[in-house]
Amino acid sequence: MVAATFVPLGYIVSTLVSTGWNETAHLIFRPRVGELLRNTAELVVLTVPICVALGVGLAWIVERTDVPGAAWWGPIFAAPLAVPAFVNSYGWVSAIPSLHGLWAAVIVATVSYFPLVYLPAAATLRRLDPAVEESARALGSGPVAVFARVVLPQLRLAILGGGLLISLHLLAEYGAFAMIRFDTFTTAIFEQYQSSFAGAAGSTLSGVLVVLCLVLLAGESAVRGRARYARIGGGAQRGANRIRLGLGRIPMFALLTGALAATLGVPLWTIGRWLKIGGSAVWDTGEIGESLGQTLGLAVTAAVITTLCAFPVAWIAVRSTSRFARIIEGANYITSSLPGIVVALALVTVSIRWLPALYQTAATILAAYTLMFLPRALVSVRAGLAQVPVGLEEASQVLGKSPAATFFRVTLRLTAPAAAAAAAMVFVAVATELTATLLLAPNGTRTLAMQFWQLSGELDYAAAAPYALIMIIASVPVTYLLFTQSRKAAGL
Repeated sequence: MVAATFVPLGYIVSTLVSTGWNETAHLIFRPRVGELLRNTAELVVLTVPICVALGVGLAWIVERTDVPGAAWWGPIFAAPLAVPAFVNSYGWVSAIPSLHGLWAAVIVATVSYFPLVYLPAAATLRRLDPAVEESARALGSGPVAVFARVVLPQLRLAILGGGLLISLHLLAEYGAFAMIRFDTFTTAIFEQYQSSFAGAAGSTLSGVLVVLCLVLLAGESAVRGRARYARIGGGAQRGANRIRLGLGRIPMFALLTGALAATLGVPLWTIGRWLKIGGSAVWDTGEIGESLGQTLGLAVTAAVITTLCAFPVAWIAVRSTSRFARIIEGANYITSSLPGIVVALALVTVSIRWLPALYQTAATILAAYTLMFLPRALVSVRAGLAQVPVGLEEASQVLGKSPAATFFRVTLRLTAPAAAAAAAMVFVAVATELTATLLLAPNGTRTLAMQFWQLSGELDYAAAAPYALIMIIASVPVTYLLFTQSRKAAGL
């Protein structure tokens, strides 16, 4: 698995070596690269803090206050993950035609990716021992002080992991930024590959993306540190008492409603307008049913495979502090920082040259999904394993249980909510993935995202609307199962 993560990187390196140092240096040290670097850096620096503040703030309001409808807000704020960023982008451009540039990119990226912080933050808040917060209040700390001194430090893994994922998505996103005419490394890479299938300029820009990813990984690793987040003992077997907002319930409810309107209201309004214009003629049940079936099949299979692959990597990352463990963990993030087209081209090259039997097969596209979305599963599984006390596993083995039995009866049981979150996030990512699927899908494959992109590219937005709507609806049962599983596990 670790060797497979280096296939896309090896593809880039081999292309750069064949290009030669002089040509590579010429392609890197030019004004265009500086412009792309500035745009990408500004996008990350502005978007990630906004997403963290929004994700943690919404999670705290939903999980810790008596805001009206708290039971419903949780799955609602996970649903934006089902809306592809390029659908969000078109929705906002349709609502505000003049929207373009850096702040347009920040808006679209925020409404698309803040759930990557919200989901792990909400899951962590449900598992925290409320006795610690109650003790802080008894000692005279107010709600703000309790949150800053007790709750927020326990959210470090969720915040850092979610922030890292958002940063990597910003490095790899293409469709959303292309629609709002904001140039990043990824949009430039696509332009280069469109002009020359395996051009040196595109590979050079991909190499710069790898360097940016290494910088992000080093920063996240340094801030994360080696602190442990497991608790000894069962803690309080109950949820935390919700803070009574009083008259503050009105502005809090208004805040949640505004966030809902920005994240789901805009794309749903746009899709609704398309459906109204198209009428019943756009509902080709045969094509839509086939696309839905293929999408669900790929998404479910990829979610299971990716979550299973995340367990050994997360285990090494949590239980070992060696440099080798950090390399194994970081290798997965490097691959995910690359645009889907780069990963796809690397796998196409490998399959054609060395494994022709796998070319344009389901195995190749599932491998691409695993390489691209393993970090989504890894962040959740790692956070879950970090909260499993090692003493419980040791006690199980002292009582005569084998390591395998200990894993299934103790470790896996305690990490089940995290694994469910991991599988759900991978499912949604695969169900809405586009670029790698276009290149690697076997003949006859027509996923919902592929159909939407094809029809919208032909400016037939009405015909594309049903596919966008079904992509969103498909996330509802996954989101419901995710939150149900998390709440069941909160009492463990």
